[in-house]
Amino acid sequence: MTERITTPFGFETTALEVVEGVDLSGRRAVVTGGASGIGVETVRALAAAGAEVTIAARNLEAGREVASALSASTGNEKILVAPLELASQESVKAFARAWDGPLHLLVNNAGVMAPPLTRTPEGWELQFATNHFGHFALTLGLFDALRAEGARVVNVSSAGHLSSPVVFDDIHYERREYDRWQSYGQSKTANILFGVEAGARWASEGITMNALMPGGILTALQRHITPEELEERRRLRGGDRPMRFKTPEQGAATTLVLAVSPLVEGRSGLYFEDCDEALPHEEGMTSGLAAYAADPEAAAQLWKVSEETLKVQA
Repeated sequence: MTERITTPFGFETTALEVVEGVDLSGRRAVVTGGASGIGVETVRALAAAGAEVTIAARNLEAGREVASALSASTGNEKILVAPLELASQESVKAFARAWDGPLHLLVNNAGVMAPPLTRTPEGWELQFATNHFGHFALTLGLFDALRAEGARVVNVSSAGHLSSPVVFDDIHYERREYDRWQSYGQSKTANILFGVEAGARWASEGITMNALMPGGILTALQRHITPEELEERRRLRGGDRPMRFKTPEQGAATTLVLAVSPLVEGRSGLYFEDCDEALPHEEGMTSGLAAYAADPEAAAQLWKVSEETLKVQA
C-alpha cells in the first residue's frame, strides 16, 4: 500500500505560501472560474510563481478586471482571459479548439452549488452538467495539449461528496425527487472518480489528475445558500463543532499543493483536504474520502457514461 502523502502545510496555509520559492516560468495554466472566489487566489499564486495563466470565465469583463489587477500585483503580464461556459458544450468545444500549444496545468475549479432544479437545453441537471460534464469535456478536449508535455489536472471537489455517490440509474433527477444537496454531492463525487479513472487510463501519457476539498469558504459559490444553511448541513453530517471557515487565500492552498508540490509528482486519483491526502471517511465525521468516491468500478462506469453522453473520447 502506498504511503499517505502529508505536506508541511495545513488549514491556515495560503496559496502564496505554497508557491513560495517555486518557479513556474515557461509553464502554462488554465483555471476555470478564475475570475471569482478561490479561483482568483489560484490565479494569483500561479502568476506570482511565473506561470502564464489563462482565466476561463463566463463573464469576460470580470475576468479582464481580475487579470488586470493580478498583473499589477504580481508583475506578471501573462494573465490571459478566454470565454468558457461549462454548462454549454459548444462553449467548451470552442475553448478547446482555440487552445494552441502545450498545457502544463489545468485547474478545474469552477462550479455551481445547490441551485433550484435547473436543466440545460439537453435536459441535463445543471450541477452535474457544469461540475462534471463540463470539466470532463474540457479536459478531454485539451488532451493533446496536456499530453504534449505531461501535465497535472486538479479537480476542485468538496466534502459535499459525502452526501451522495453518483446515482447512475437517475443522474438527472428524471424519476426521483430533486434534492439540491444530494445533486451537488454526486457531482463532487464525480470530480473525484474522474481522477481515479484518469489515473488508470493516462499513466503512460504523463498526465496526472487529483481532487481536493478546499474547505468552507464564503464566496459567490454560496449565492443560493446562507452560512446558517451550511452550518446545518455540517451538523446533519455529524459535525459536533461549529464550522471553521477559511479565507479565499487559505481555500486555494490545497489546489496549489496538487498543482506544484513534488510530493504528488506522478500520482493520480488522490483526494486532499487541508493540504494533506485525506483519510478514509468515518461515520459521524464531516471529512475524509467516501469509499464510493474511490471505487474503480464506479470510476470506469462514470467515464463510460460521460463519453457516451457527450460523444467525446480521448
